[in-house]
Amino acid sequence: MNRNWLMGGILIVLGILLVTSGGESWDTGTIFKYFWPTMFIIPIGVFLHWLYFSVTDRRGVGLLIPGGILMTVGIVCQISMLFDSWGIMWPGFILAPAVGLFEFYWMGNRNKYLLIPINILLALSMIFFVVFTIGSILSKLSTGQPILAMLLILGGAALLFFRKRSYV
Repeated sequence: MNRNWLMGGILIVLGILLVTSGGESWDTGTIFKYFWPTMFIIPIGVFLHWLYFSVTDRRGVGLLIPGGILMTVGIVCQISMLFDSWGIMWPGFILAPAVGLFEFYWMGNRNKYLLIPINILLALSMIFFVVFTIGSILSKLSTGQPILAMLLILGGAALLFFRKRSYV
């Protein structure tokens, strides 16, 4: 395993823990409280994708719609739980059916009429994300959000994605 991946992952986890802890001690109930989407929703979405890609010989394309919806909802809920950002993450619930339908379109027979609801849902979701995110960022800048946690997360992401190239 690359050392940058390990250090980057550790820095991201430390940053997330700093953001979410708020002086709270970590026990089983706290872990369940913050990571319930990772324990229950995301594994079902992964299972449905696994069924499509390995068990059904790619005939059960309909499994991708609920799989994509559950994966997206799980990620939205996990981010919302970690950062207490339900106020800006709710458009992800509009995005979820668009992701499921797009997977169905991409892996299925590519019915072009599926792109109409996909694009409508995607556009609505992005508009709401942009509006609520900009409002949230402007309000957080005036209150002094913990900068150290964000720097740790950004530093870890930089270590993960900006690797040193080795020339042979």
